[in-house]
Amino acid sequence: MKMAKSLLLGSAAGLIALSEVQGADLPLKAKAVEYVRTCTLYGPGFFYIPGADTCIKLGGYARAWLEVNSNSMGANPDFGAGGAANRLGNAYTWRSREAMSIDTRTATEYGLVRTFGEIYFNWTSGGYSGAGNGSTIYQSIGGVSAPNNANPGAVAGGTVWVMNAFIQFAGFTFGKAISQFSAPWGEYPGNYVELPGGSAWDPVNQFTYTADFGQGITASFSAQDQVQHDTTNVWNVSAATAAGLATGTYGGNDIAGTAAPDFIAMLRVDQKWGLFQASVAAHDNHAAYYGASELTGHPNDKWGWAGQLALSIKNIPTGVGDSINITGVYANGASRYTFNDYLSSTFARYGRTSSAGAYQSVGLGGISDSVFIAGAGQELTTTYGFNGAFNHNWDPYWSSSVFGGLGAVRYNAAAKGYICNAFVTGVALSTGIAGCNPDFNYAVVGTKTAWTPVKNLTFVAELDYSIVDQKYASGSTVTLPLQAGIGKPPALYELKDQRSIGFQLLVQRNF
Repeated sequence: MKMAKSLLLGSAAGLIALSEVQGADLPLKAKAVEYVRTCTLYGPGFFYIPGADTCIKLGGYARAWLEVNSNSMGANPDFGAGGAANRLGNAYTWRSREAMSIDTRTATEYGLVRTFGEIYFNWTSGGYSGAGNGSTIYQSIGGVSAPNNANPGAVAGGTVWVMNAFIQFAGFTFGKAISQFSAPWGEYPGNYVELPGGSAWDPVNQFTYTADFGQGITASFSAQDQVQHDTTNVWNVSAATAAGLATGTYGGNDIAGTAAPDFIAMLRVDQKWGLFQASVAAHDNHAAYYGASELTGHPNDKWGWAGQLALSIKNIPTGVGDSINITGVYANGASRYTFNDYLSSTFARYGRTSSAGAYQSVGLGGISDSVFIAGAGQELTTTYGFNGAFNHNWDPYWSSSVFGGLGAVRYNAAAKGYICNAFVTGVALSTGIAGCNPDFNYAVVGTKTAWTPVKNLTFVAELDYSIVDQKYASGSTVTLPLQAGIGKPPALYELKDQRSIGFQLLVQRNF
């Protein structure tokens, strides 16, 4: 007991001595903690980064999204397995998304320096395609393929997508940002489905200078990356195949490496009543070779162009916050400015037929920037269209939109000759050259209703109706080969206009 008492007293004395030594080492006054301060210079949500004069805002959203009766998110079933309208088409496709953004701003002697980055994390269900032997292959959005359920873990596809990544300084924008050609709403004047008739909303790499004249008037001049974002197809019709023609692919896609960016000029007037914008673009069509090697030669480059007008009218008499958004575009040799890069560039929608001897009907359509045959120059493709929406707020919680878009594709006489020769010989077009016309229209109309029960939480239901309006002569038939991927047999098919319906449900929480 005496020993235990001595140990306890000795330990206590040691602790007191140690604390006195540590106390002597402490500064007389503790350093003040630097708390995060609100930055009011750039709107709500910004804070000063501790120890810096830079303001930062973190944001984003989470979305659960269901597309009914389609194999693609935000697009009607007018191509691929969805367009086949058989057992390989999805009754639904499901996507979950988390979007995160970082916005920083710093005031300098040269003006504002801004950086903005936004990343999407997607998880999307896929679908099945036929293998041609009585089995199927799973195709996920993430690129995973497995026969039937050989890889049961590959039930969907995860992707990481850099949506925005740009720096702004002294009127310049460097990096991935929305195209200066596009209207602020892009192809979404009041909808979630992809609409033809306007340039895309998704950002693109660019180098831009914007002049601000005050009173809401700005002008931008830009060079932007054309790959994928601004290119549909450059078809070498000499490389057309029956299998390709059956999908609306009118040749081998013969795009060469990048030679020049697209050049954009834009004028915008932004006022309380709304917005007006005029945009023009120049697009270089740079084809590869006629054949297997450089010895076969190539067509010369041919520049195309596009022009667009956009108008938004706000606070119209129908209600507070109501708006009308309209876009119209015309392009020659620059078809992505009419049919954005989220839309398919080939359409093949199947349906019923009353034509004697035909197995089914099909509506075909193919979009290109230019077409050519071996030994000849490029023939530019003309496209034009419009889209728009009326957006109405019923009350602070409920809103609805009515919207639509139309895109038209027109080939000149030489291009039609190339494509029609391929059709007559490749898939035995019954009406011959006289009944051949690869021109077509693609239209989508719909309505959307949204419910926002609490701030930044929205539930949406949207109904979409589409039409593939092909121009082949009435009664035309083609003999298509086996299309194992979508389960279509080799048979006689009637060429006929087609229609489809899509339905979307989503819930989104912004933060």
